[in-house]
Amino acid sequence: MDLRRWHYFAVLAEEMHFTRAAARLFVSQPSLSQQIRAFEAELGVALLDRSGPRFALTEAGRVAAAEARELLDRLDRARGVIAAAGRGDAGRLRIAYTRSAPGPLAGDLVAAFRARHPDVELALETGWTSLNLARLAAGEIDVGFVRPPVRAPGIEVAVVGSEEVLIAVPSGHALARRRSLRRAWIAGEPVVFWPRENGPGQYDAISEQVWPGGVPPIVREEPEDEQLMRAVAEGAGIAAVPEHRARALRRRGVVLRRLEEPAPVIDLGLAWRAGPVAPVVRAFVEPARAGAAYARGRTGGDFPWRPAKSPTASPT
Repeated sequence: MDLRRWHYFAVLAEEMHFTRAAARLFVSQPSLSQQIRAFEAELGVALLDRSGPRFALTEAGRVAAAEARELLDRLDRARGVIAAAGRGDAGRLRIAYTRSAPGPLAGDLVAAFRARHPDVELALETGWTSLNLARLAAGEIDVGFVRPPVRAPGIEVAVVGSEEVLIAVPSGHALARRRSLRRAWIAGEPVVFWPRENGPGQYDAISEQVWPGGVPPIVREEPEDEQLMRAVAEGAGIAAVPEHRARALRRRGVVLRRLEEPAPVIDLGLAWRAGPVAPVVRAFVEPARAGAAYARGRTGGDFPWRPAKSPTASPT
């Protein structure tokens, strides 16, 4: 059926006057009259009672007028929803955090997206770098936070921030009395670490910056940072933990110390599948990439969300 005729009839039913309705529709009165008759022929029923000096709506015409308005309103809503989906303002976005990055950056990016796109449904979960990459490749999530560097065919990654790595030390250890640590002091200390396969890029980046030229003497592996901090509190060894994660998991029996310059730093990345990108994914990724690029340009390679360091303040 011709939707234009539904529109014509809805306007005529509102105006109840052919001349005014034709003026609103920017058509001639004879053309409008012709279209209304064609509409009646399509429906197989009279919509107008033309027996008097002024026409009136028949019972079928009153029903048709209500249906026409509902149909046109629904059509307007459909146009809006479709256009919103094309802009990335509607739909569903599946995002996976990484457990090592509970700090403000990932949360702020998600909160900013939620504020800009309130009609997008967000499905949020937490994984780790290798799991998030595998789920991206399988199409189970749309965007994942990861710890670069990563090498995953078919996956694009953009660095969106960075943070310092701190050393968690048992509170009873002699190193706990130091305000900052030298690499030579920790070179032979027993280390608690998580399995390299959880995030090879982050694992290697931490190892190379904290224990340059050598493999850390790992005495115990734990699945993630919460267990690392517990092992440190038990006196099993020291651990290198991203600053926000370390502070979020602070526990009795552990002190946090910075390493001497250059301070070890790890990046936070945003990963998504390469190739054609859904508008809702693009709406999340592009502002994050642009914000990171702008921050690097303003700060000479650093990011504004990386906490400033005081030369005298202790991180305990």
